[in-house]
Amino acid sequence: MVIAKAPVPGRVKTRLTPPCTPDQAARLAGAAIADTLAAALAVDRDVRRVVVLDGETGPWIPGGFEIVPQRGDGLAARLAAAFADMGGPAFLVGMDTPQVSPALLEAGLDAVRGGDAAFGAALDGGYWAIGLREADARVFEDVPMSEATTGAVQRARLAILGLRTAILPPLRDVDTIEDARAVAREAPDGRFAAALSEIEPDDLAA
Repeated sequence: MVIAKAPVPGRVKTRLTPPCTPDQAARLAGAAIADTLAAALAVDRDVRRVVVLDGETGPWIPGGFEIVPQRGDGLAARLAAAFADMGGPAFLVGMDTPQVSPALLEAGLDAVRGGDAAFGAALDGGYWAIGLREADARVFEDVPMSEATTGAVQRARLAILGLRTAILPPLRDVDTIEDARAVAREAPDGRFAAALSEIEPDDLAA
């Protein structure tokens, strides 16, 4: 599963503005989603591929993906609902780590098939991925979202529930322009890096 928000100016990547304009931020969001979905399509596993979507679908979602609307009040509820909607082992990533590789996604999928859970921390204190063999809303209870402690609390919650959790490598997600530059350097051949380098006249990729 890729949980994503439609790349509409003014609704996505608002922490990139300024220095980006809302249109530029939306372009970067769209490129990040494109890289993430491309990695998911390249996964060498027999799996369903699902976009858990906030907003309207469009041509930015390639073939090969099911669309499931996000539902619930707040991110924790939406994560719980996404796993409930899958009805089996599932691995979920966000749209903010365009440097993610098919190998990392495969590792997460294998973890939830061979254990109870998978978890990938983000460098800002959140997390870029979570996987569960069985949907369980308790996993997300009392986990504060979008805070510096989110990842630590989420990992502790998995431990409290006694879930055998495979720990994946941490990744940097894109919130600020500094994040964007760092991620573009990490994955210079991706759509995200190309989109950043094309933004004018600010030359934000410099």
